[in-house]
Amino acid sequence: QVRLVESGGRLVQAGGSLRLSCVSSDRSFSNYAVGWFRQAPGKECEFVAAINWSGGFTDYTDSVKGRFTISRDNAGNTVYLQMNSLKPEDTALYYCAAERWGSASSAIGNYAYWGQGTQVTVSS
Repeated sequence: QVRLVESGGRLVQAGGSLRLSCVSSDRSFSNYAVGWFRQAPGKECEFVAAINWSGGFTDYTDSVKGRFTISRDNAGNTVYLQMNSLKPEDTALYYCAAERWGSASSAIGNYAYWGQGTQVTVSS
């Protein structure tokens, strides 16, 4: 069982920045594709960004392109989501998810392992 722990979420003003972290308990985390997803109150969980096992491929939903950057530190078993120019509509519970040998998919069903989430709140 792979354990994922997210951190870095907090209250921030619009236009501000945050960096979310997703740390894995698995020493072979470098073999996993990782995705970030978010769920706002009353809305469905949606894809935000993903990165493949090597870090050589990334994907983003259109609403965050140019503002968010996903990256990974395989030596540290950590994947990051750098979020800049935050907007109130970015407010949500952010989850990281992982799939061994995955392809950085945007599909929720492709990820077997999920963290508990970290709350991001952007005030206007």
